[in-house]
Amino acid sequence: MRRYFSVGIVACIAFIATFFLVISGHVQAATTTHQGPDHWVVLKVQDAEVVDGRLAWDFELEEKGPYVVQVISTGELAKATVEVDGVQFQEVLKKDFVIEAGTVSEFKRSVSLKSVGKHRLTIETSVALKQLRIVPHFSNSLGSGEYHSQWLAMHQSKQKQAAMAWFKEAKFGMFIHWGLYSQAGGIWKGTRIEQSPYPGPRVAEWLMSTFRIPRAEYAELSKNFQPDHSFAENIARLAKDAGMKYVVITAKHHDGFALFDSACSQYDMMDATPYKGDAIKELYEACLAEGLEFGVYYSHGNDWQDGSDGNYASIKSRNDVLGIYTHPRGKNLWDPSPNTHAEYLENKAYLQIAELVKMMPRLRLIWFDGDGFVTEAQSFRFYKMIFDLNPNVIVNRRVGHGFGDYLDAGDNKIPGATEVLDKHWETCGTTNNSWGYKSYDDDWKSTRELLYYFIDIASKGGNYLLNIGPDGRGQVPAPSARHLREVGQWLAINGEAIYGSTRWKVLHEGAEETQLEGTGQRAAKGFSRRFTPKDFWFTAKGDTVYAISLVRSGDTVRIRSLNQQAGTIQRVRLLGSDQAFPWKQNAAALELDFKDVKTSENGFVVEILFR
Repeated sequence: MRRYFSVGIVACIAFIATFFLVISGHVQAATTTHQGPDHWVVLKVQDAEVVDGRLAWDFELEEKGPYVVQVISTGELAKATVEVDGVQFQEVLKKDFVIEAGTVSEFKRSVSLKSVGKHRLTIETSVALKQLRIVPHFSNSLGSGEYHSQWLAMHQSKQKQAAMAWFKEAKFGMFIHWGLYSQAGGIWKGTRIEQSPYPGPRVAEWLMSTFRIPRAEYAELSKNFQPDHSFAENIARLAKDAGMKYVVITAKHHDGFALFDSACSQYDMMDATPYKGDAIKELYEACLAEGLEFGVYYSHGNDWQDGSDGNYASIKSRNDVLGIYTHPRGKNLWDPSPNTHAEYLENKAYLQIAELVKMMPRLRLIWFDGDGFVTEAQSFRFYKMIFDLNPNVIVNRRVGHGFGDYLDAGDNKIPGATEVLDKHWETCGTTNNSWGYKSYDDDWKSTRELLYYFIDIASKGGNYLLNIGPDGRGQVPAPSARHLREVGQWLAINGEAIYGSTRWKVLHEGAEETQLEGTGQRAAKGFSRRFTPKDFWFTAKGDTVYAISLVRSGDTVRIRSLNQQAGTIQRVRLLGSDQAFPWKQNAAALELDFKDVKTSENGFVVEILFR
């Protein structure tokens, strides 16, 4: 590898930096590895080690998550190679900002720092460095700690902890993305969303943003939104058949349209559509009738109808001074409402959240979204308001600034086997490659693929919130419904290994895990993993361990992780069967004689009780 940094240059730059290091804003008091109120880490050149021609720093991190590396420099820009915790990447630096301290160049690739505490960064470049900054990624809203003790008292209350105990037991829920966009099916004026001339997500519920549809024009969709009156009962029954324990629906997505009767807005199901009903309340009552718990999704940060520019201009003005890129994703910059974002929160978002909590006394959770430019004080106000109205309602991470009761791993993302999160977590996923209804997306995940994601999540201790996208009539696409019911059939036999289970000391054996890294990854690459009789996933309940397979068994089943070193086995049982079969535990494996046992094409579960 070519060296871009000589020790002489390092010494020269370090000398110059001692005279010219000038920092603006809250970074002014930064020391060698200071992490300020916005969780920045500032690395001064004069404090670096020189290792093999590279500058190197050890630094402390207070909050884990995605970060970006910034270079503050003078003079000409060139190539730079950065390594953080052993992960190396190289980019040609560009002039992103000019601030008082110098030129700011931001690496486009983000860095996932998965633990607090000590980390190491090195850089190799010919650029005349003044300092490096490690800044939270735009999607990683971190708090100052000002409200932490108040939040913690609420989070640790007996009501919240009882609600979280239910959530950890439930494991499996239905997500529903449904709204005005469902009528369009991912097509606007004959053009599919993938062919939109504008950048943006190609998922159907982002129709208004990705086509930059004016607010008044998009609102015309409400005049024809008239779902079948049986939609609530049908969806609740489907969730029950699928073995799900809770349902979460988009009460208001980013487009700003409310599926419930809101007193503070006319842009809702009752006032703006021919349906003249409260779809949220109807589904709530249908779910309770089926024995399901109920939650709502609410986009508090983004509202393309009434939320102005999503606070973009204000955040950008501040960030430009500090040399931070302001990502416009999800912000209405094509036709923003004339009010301020703060006025939108006061006159709509806070009021609608209060309406939802009061309307549904048995509401279980609120799933916030679009928190990017919501301030720490605003995020805390949402959390505290919900607690004051009903302390039994749990709140997800995306309320912002660390105030959620639980984490989400990301859209169609599953944590790696070695990753341990500091709160209970959930993965939300799709049954095809879009959340809202997309009429031409027929890339349905098979029953076995859905089971794989679910079992992998359960083995790691998380919940799975699996999405459906009903059409404008409220009807669920047949392949989606069929696969969900087949998952339910599997759970009817094997659910004991899932509901209420925890991580075991071994998560899986066999082939390496197939990481699910996002909606776009699955859409582009598909799913090609093949399962074999050597693949097992494990869950546990006390002294009981469950070994889960996704294929039919052969005559002999060998489970290596349950060998004699795992402990002494008292009993072995096939879930869903009273059939006895010979088994033996030796130094290599637990061996089961299955030559007279029939198992399903989607696999089987063995229950093992240790003494």
